[in-house]
Amino acid sequence: AAAGAGGEALLRRCAEVVLVRFAPLLAAYVWQRQPFRLRYVPRRGETPAHIGGTTLFGDNVEDEWFIVYLVREITREFPGLAARIDDNDGEFLLIEAADFLPKWLNPENSENRVFFYKGELHIIPLSETPEQDCELSAPCPTIPQALALLSSRSEEFLAAEPIRAAVYKRIHGYPEKIQASLHRARCYLPAGIVAVLRQRPSLVAAAVQAFYLRDPGDLRACRRPFRTFPAEQRVMTVVTFTRCLYAQLVQQKFVPDRRSGYTLPTPSHPQYRAYELGMKLAHGFEILCSKSSQVASPDAKRNVLSGPLWERFLRSLKEKDYFK
Repeated sequence: AAAGAGGEALLRRCAEVVLVRFAPLLAAYVWQRQPFRLRYVPRRGETPAHIGGTTLFGDNVEDEWFIVYLVREITREFPGLAARIDDNDGEFLLIEAADFLPKWLNPENSENRVFFYKGELHIIPLSETPEQDCELSAPCPTIPQALALLSSRSEEFLAAEPIRAAVYKRIHGYPEKIQASLHRARCYLPAGIVAVLRQRPSLVAAAVQAFYLRDPGDLRACRRPFRTFPAEQRVMTVVTFTRCLYAQLVQQKFVPDRRSGYTLPTPSHPQYRAYELGMKLAHGFEILCSKSSQVASPDAKRNVLSGPLWERFLRSLKEKDYFK
C-alpha cells in the first residue's frame, strides 16, 4: 500500500506487471462468467489503497480454485505482495481445511487473518498471553496491522502443515489442469461464429451463458431468420468448451423456432449432436448480438482492447509465441 498520486501510479503499474507476467495462463483459460482481473482500489476507511479484483464464477467452481492458484503464484513471483481471498461464504480456504483448524479460529474472528505471502498460506493467530503484541490480541486485526505482522514476523504465522496441505491439494495440478478441464466437440455452426471463435475462443462461454440463462424476451430475436448468424452459412467445425459449459449446453432441451432456419436432422443421424450443439450455440450468439444492439451507445461501443495495459498484455503473448 502507498499514499498519494505516486502510490496510485505504483499500484497501477504493479497490477499491469502482474497481469503481463501471467498473460499466457490467463489467455489460455476459458472463464465461466468473468475473467480474473486486477485493478487499483483506492483507500477506504482502515483499508489502504491496494490492487484487487472480483470475479463471478457462476456454476464452475474450478474458476474459483484456479484464482486461488493464481493468487498463490502471484505472491510467490512477487514476494513483496500479500494477498487475501474470499467468496460469498467468507474465508472459503478455511472451509476447505475445516478438519485441521485450531479450535480458536471461527467465522467471527477470521477476518484479515488468512493470507498468501511469499507463496505460502499464513494465519495470524489470536494472542494467548498478555505479554504478546497488542496487534495479535485484537478480535480481528486491521489490514495495516496484519500486513505489518506479515512483513516482520511471517515465519511465525505459517499455517500448520495439514491446513496448507488441504488447500494446496485443491489446486494441485495447475497449470496443466487447465487442459484437462476442456472438452472439444464437433459443432455445425455459421461461418461467422467460427471466425469469431478463432479470434476469441473464450467467447464460447458468453454464448453458452446467454443460451443457458435465456428468458422469453431473449428468444424474440430467435423467432425469425437470424440477422447476424443465418443458418444457411453453417460449416462443420470443432469448438473448445470447458466441461462445465459443455454440460450446460448438452443438458438443455430446446426446440428451435422454424422461422430461425435452424432445423435438426433426426436423432439417429450420425451428426445429430453436432447439429444440435451448433444450433444452441448459434442461438446464444444471436441473443448476445441482439442484446448488444439494444444497449449500444457511443460509450458502450468503445474498444476495450486498447490502452497500455492491453498493448503490454498482447506483446507478452507474442514474445512467448502464443499465436504460433
